[in-house]
Amino acid sequence: MQFALRTTGAAPDLAAMEQALAELDPAVLLDFDEAGRTVRISTSATAGEILAGVRKAGVAANADDLVLLPSECCGGCGG
Repeated sequence: MQFALRTTGAAPDLAAMEQALAELDPAVLLDFDEAGRTVRISTSATAGEILAGVRKAGVAANADDLVLLPSECCGGCGG
């Protein structure tokens, strides 16, 4: 699943976020959008798990800041 985490203030530490989320999903991928205000997260973790993980990494995030994005599945993997 893909999520977008809106951020405010100073940019969060992606490495710390990735480390915390990797405990839930070792294949997690994170990056900033072009504007640098939103962290894109690709993971099998749930929204609640993501929020707990980013908070563990020191990011102040609320449920309203995390948005589940529509699937971009091409069906190529059969999954």
